[in-house]
Amino acid sequence: MTYDNILYTVDDGLARLTLNRPDKLNSFTAAMHLEVHAALDAAAADPTVRALVLTGAGRGFCAGQDLGDRAVSAGDTKPDLGESIDKYYGPLIRRLRALPKPVVCAVNGVAAGAGANIALACDIVVAVETAKFIQPFCNLGLVPDAGGTWFLPQLVGRARAMGLALLGDTLSATQAADWGLIWKCLPTADFEAEVTALARRLAAGPTLGFARTKQAIDAAATSTLDAQLDRERDAQRELGYSHDYAEGVSAFMGKRKPQFQGK
Repeated sequence: MTYDNILYTVDDGLARLTLNRPDKLNSFTAAMHLEVHAALDAAAADPTVRALVLTGAGRGFCAGQDLGDRAVSAGDTKPDLGESIDKYYGPLIRRLRALPKPVVCAVNGVAAGAGANIALACDIVVAVETAKFIQPFCNLGLVPDAGGTWFLPQLVGRARAMGLALLGDTLSATQAADWGLIWKCLPTADFEAEVTALARRLAAGPTLGFARTKQAIDAAATSTLDAQLDRERDAQRELGYSHDYAEGVSAFMGKRKPQFQGK
């Protein structure tokens, strides 16, 4: 597929999906949604892809929805914003969470609105020290979407989630890391190298185990302890029969680096 709004590359087991509308802070249009979905489908189907990096081109990660793509003026027919969620944002968030490979979000600049929440949907989120996270929905009379009302309280608790959602204040990358909203805040000079090293570490890991870990941790938010213990039992039973478990044990006993295959 030819991409006009994103960049998608695969190199040595690592896929890289870059939102590529830098003049619009990589804000989403319908066309960009379709390309991102196609790239995620390609990453999921490609057995050579073992990890994915999601990032943005230019000075921002993503400013959310491009309002020019669905501009509304006084007297216009009111838009059905729920349709946008059903057709684009909901499937995108579900796709990121369900991808059976680790997803690293490299927030290279401002992440606002749906752009912030798309970042939070990824498995490991790292941000450059100059990045900012903003939930500006309150300024438009809307609720945080793209999973924002779920991710925020899960990650930082109700009090901080309410402050972010109702006030729309800017949160620095440093504060986001301190609050546990993201994994790490990285120095600008080291950002690209550390993102690549982290993603390659995941790509070399036991990706089948990673997939089951993603599923189990996501399920925990709405699960009981008893149900979670059963889920862990079932996952360990499956993984105990895997090549990667046998390889991991063999490598440990032999004091060598394991060669995982994701199966």
